[in-house]
Amino acid sequence: MRYEYILVGEDAGLAIVTMNRPERRNALSEAHMTELIRALRTIGDAGEARAVVLAAAGPVFSSGHDFADMVERDLDGMRRLLATCTDLMLTIQRIPQPVVAQVQGVATAAGCQLVASCDLAVAAAEASFATPGGKGGWFCTTPMVAVARAVGRKRALELVFTGDAIDAATALAWGLVNRVVPRERLEEETRAFARAASRGGTASKGRGKRAYYETIELDVETAYARACEVMATSAVTEDGREMMRAFLEKRTAVYPPRR
Repeated sequence: MRYEYILVGEDAGLAIVTMNRPERRNALSEAHMTELIRALRTIGDAGEARAVVLAAAGPVFSSGHDFADMVERDLDGMRRLLATCTDLMLTIQRIPQPVVAQVQGVATAAGCQLVASCDLAVAAAEASFATPGGKGGWFCTTPMVAVARAVGRKRALELVFTGDAIDAATALAWGLVNRVVPRERLEEETRAFARAASRGGTASKGRGKRAYYETIELDVETAYARACEVMATSAVTEDGREMMRAFLEKRTAVYPPRR
C-alpha cells in the first residue's frame, strides 16, 4: 500500500509507522491522519505484527494540527477534521497490538495528544511536550481528553492553562511517557520495549488491551463485572489453556498466531 505522508516498515515482528512530513514538523493534516488510520487498521487486521512503533522523521515528533489545512475551513469542515483526529486516537487504542510512541523531539497540542493516546511511550531526553492553546485563542480541548487521562486533572490543567512546555523528565514523572533515554538509544530502546510489551499470546494481548480501555473509565463494580467476564472467557481459550499447562508442566509456553 502506498502512502504520501507516512512510511510503514517492519522489524522482526514489529510494525514501524513513521510520520514523514519533517518539512511541516509532522503537522497532522486531515490527509496525514487518514493515512495513519488506514495504516494502523491494516496492521491491526492483518495480525502479523506483534506491536506497533509510532515514530517521526526529523527533529519534531508532531507540532499538532496543520493550521494550513484548517484556517479556511467552515464549521462543518472543522468538525470533519476533528472527527478524523478522534478516529485516529481511538484507532490506536482499538487495534489489538500494543502501540508505542517513539518521541525524539517536540510533541505539542494534537502531537501531545497522539503521545498520550498511544499505549506506551519512550522519549528522548531532549523531547518536550505542550498543549499551548491556553497561551492563544484556541484552547486545546480535544488534546486534553487523552492528556488528562494520562497525567491527571491538576497537571492537565497546568499544561492547558499555562500552555508551557514540560521536559521529558517531567513527562516521565507525570506519567505521560514510560521511559526517557538518550537520543542515540531511542530507536533501540523503543523497539526493545515494544517487544517486551508484546510477549505472550497475541490473541490474549488483544483481548486484554480491549478490556483495559473498556473498563478504565467505569465505576469499580461495573469494571470488575466486565473484567471478570473477560478473564473467565480468556481462561478457556487456546492461549489461556496453554499458559496454565506450560506453568504446570514447567516448560515454555507456545502460543499460536492471532487469527
